[in-house]
Amino acid sequence: MFKKIKLALDMIKFEHSIFALPFAFIGAFLAQGGMPPWDKILWILVAMVSARSAAMAFNRLVDKEIDARNPRTKNRHLPRGILTPQWVHGFILFWVIVFFVTTYNLNRLVFYLSPLSLFIVMGYSYTKRFTWLSHLFLGIADGLAPLGGWLAVKPAFAAPPLWLLAGVALWVAGFDILYSCLDYEFDRKEGLHSIPVRFGIKKALHISTFFHILTLVCFFYAGKTAQLTPLYFYGLGIIGILLIGEHFLIKPNDFSLINMAFFTINGFVAIIMFFLTVFALPCI
Repeated sequence: MFKKIKLALDMIKFEHSIFALPFAFIGAFLAQGGMPPWDKILWILVAMVSARSAAMAFNRLVDKEIDARNPRTKNRHLPRGILTPQWVHGFILFWVIVFFVTTYNLNRLVFYLSPLSLFIVMGYSYTKRFTWLSHLFLGIADGLAPLGGWLAVKPAFAAPPLWLLAGVALWVAGFDILYSCLDYEFDRKEGLHSIPVRFGIKKALHISTFFHILTLVCFFYAGKTAQLTPLYFYGLGIIGILLIGEHFLIKPNDFSLINMAFFTINGFVAIIMFFLTVFALPCI
């Protein structure tokens, strides 16, 4: 059982939680205006882990046959038979139950919205079958993190988490476009939809850059509406440099540095954004 759990965590790329988790806490800190209560922090952490675990496992299950035909993904756990679909179904059900229990312990609004949030984060898995906007659907799924963190502490919608939702959605969509270039030829043959397939790799890289410019705009207005101190806005310059560097690493005919661009740089973006926001709160 422990071996299967370890394999499942590897299957869902648990380390990629670094992208969305800091933004959930950003939303919580902004709503509180400082450090949220420890019980809130714990429940938010469990909610994020459970939602992402269920969604990623569902994605692997839905894409099992596609992954088996793709040279890049054919060695994943389900295509190789290391984990069975039945076991993954149980894994998903467990985390869905944990998610509902967690949201119930946060507040009523978050609990009532939890089925919708699960529908979004799990429904993304089907979008590449019918729309090249699938990257934005993934972005919105991750963009729910700061909104969820905010609502967990303050159950009322407001401008700062909505600007963060938009910013995270564009940020994630931007780097997902870069990553999807690796599957350009396969997706074309399979009839799957993506921005690289729709517009070609060169134009897709330009669209990714444009999305990341809009990301900075959204992050700026998130800070402005939250009335953060100047430290935050100066720090956005660092975020801008990181995003520019990400695009310099990727060339239309050279994706050898995609892992550095995709995981390392964007991991730093998420962590830096968290500390920027926390230390730029007016009360700190």
